Amino acid sequence: MSGSTPATAPLPALRPSGVHHVAIIASDYARSRRFYTEVLGLQVVHEHYRAERQSHKLDLQLPDGTQVELFSFPRPPARPSYPEACGLRHLALRVADMEASVAALVAHGVAVEPVRVDPFTGALFTFFADPDGLPIELVEGRDRKTAGTD
Repeated sequence: MSGSTPATAPLPALRPSGVHHVAIIASDYARSRRFYTEVLGLQVVHEHYRAERQSHKLDLQLPDGTQVELFSFPRPPARPSYPEACGLRHLALRVADMEASVAALVAHGVAVEPVRVDPFTGALFTFFADPDGLPIELVEGRDRKTAGTD
């Protein structure tokens, strides 16, 4: 007997297959509904009003199947975005044409930051905010799965 400890196998990783949805709480349901459907063009899947919670729930979908749940609650507290805080930072949307996407946002009166190039991936990106100030990023270019593999 050598006195060594037997090796233990590593625990298996979860390995999710993708993001199912992102949930957003809005301060003004009608304003945010219009923004996400008319400005961003997300498709309405389901819409419910839950009287017992005084809450709307709107299920929206992107073309790849990823969903955004938009909720409203009476007087939700603000979540500061600046200075940078711990937790979920922003929502990033993939676009095929950055120039056309920015032009569409500007036509709707949305203020958009200057388009920049990610020095690590070469992708184009920019930020804007939803009606409650949630940062939203647009990304055009190299997919993060293949970035840095050439």
